[in-house]
Amino acid sequence: MSKVGSGCPAKGFYTRQAFIAAAQSFPAYKGTVAKREIAAMLAQFSHESGSFCYKEEIARGRYCQASTVYPCQPGKNYYGRGPIQITWNYNYGAAGKFLGLPLLKDPDMVARSPTVAFKCAMWFWNKNVRPVLSRGFGATTRRINGGECDGGRPAAVQSRVNHYLDFCKKLGVTPGTNLKC
Repeated sequence: MSKVGSGCPAKGFYTRQAFIAAAQSFPAYKGTVAKREIAAMLAQFSHESGSFCYKEEIARGRYCQASTVYPCQPGKNYYGRGPIQITWNYNYGAAGKFLGLPLLKDPDMVARSPTVAFKCAMWFWNKNVRPVLSRGFGATTRRINGGECDGGRPAAVQSRVNHYLDFCKKLGVTPGTNLKC
């Protein structure tokens, strides 16, 4: 995160301190048993955010799906924000409910606070990605962006794997098997 180039919009936004502060909200990430998962998480976050260069999606859309549970708020857009690029009103609503934050009314909060950004990404990870972690890193890619798998975007899959191998090395853990999807 510290190697982000000077031309990156999110330079200085994603910090080790913010990641640790967010991780402390999730008991599963304490202790050495979680190192491989942390490597996988950071690799996916790094890929999704352009090596921690972006905190908001470049091609921004409305991402509003009709919902009585998490209705879109007037004038609010639910495009990708944070290291996992959380999108859609239903994700902002559910993450906000879980975290006790008004993300449906204020989705920009994810781009203003690095700790909130990491908390949202970890919420998404726990809900959608963690259940397949035992199947290998490739399964996490399939959960985050399955369109890249099965030959859809081999360069993107390789980028994710490269990030993962780098974080595994930094954390001193073996990468396991099934790295690609």
